Amino acid sequence: MAANTLPKLDVERIAKLNQLSAKLGYQYHDIQLLQRALTHRSVGARNNERLEFLGDSLVNYIIADALFHQFSKLPEGDMSRVRAHLVKGDTLAIIGREYHLSDYLVLGPGELKSGGFRRDSIIADTVEAIIASVYEDGGLEPTRQLVHRLYEQRLQELDPKKVGKDPKTRLQEMLQALNQELPQYSIISVNGAAHAQEFTVSCYVDILKTKFEATASSRRKAEQKAAETAIQTLEKTHA
Repeated sequence: MAANTLPKLDVERIAKLNQLSAKLGYQYHDIQLLQRALTHRSVGARNNERLEFLGDSLVNYIIADALFHQFSKLPEGDMSRVRAHLVKGDTLAIIGREYHLSDYLVLGPGELKSGGFRRDSIIADTVEAIIASVYEDGGLEPTRQLVHRLYEQRLQELDPKKVGKDPKTRLQEMLQALNQELPQYSIISVNGAAHAQEFTVSCYVDILKTKFEATASSRRKAEQKAAETAIQTLEKTHA
């Protein structure tokens, strides 16, 4: 990685990069690698896209390895589902926000104007690029340690039975475990113009003798929201 081809950093920027480096718990030999990881493609050719590509593979491998050793009896299919949840863009963006990465991003004028520093996809990509920058700077073991720090609480609190399953699937499995009838979904109303419809649906759970209603921009999303509400009630009454 030709990180040294980036423009020379001023004292203020170096101080900011060192601040982030300290948050990450890793001291760079070449701080320009961190600068590259934070540089969006809107800036020009010397950006973080190649690091992002490498970081995607690294985080998949390290999380897979962590799950393999943490859950020795978890089947392959379940490990794949849990890993997919942990490494997806939404999760990476949340991690990036926990480290306030938007305060350190280097964006082009257009992205700055459009609020790119708030965009989940940019923050998620940056997390992957940072992971790769540590690998390029220090090798696999410091990278593994970094990923474990980033995911420490999530791995400690992980329940493989729930992670990565949508609410409708979880509700169905909960009811089956209780030998109860499956939920019944129905549309109550559809409102709004064709390009901006709102669906209101109900989810009837026989064991609770209750209809749970929810509204969303699609039938599927509304059903998922209703199922989530039903799960919360079912967990309280039939834990």
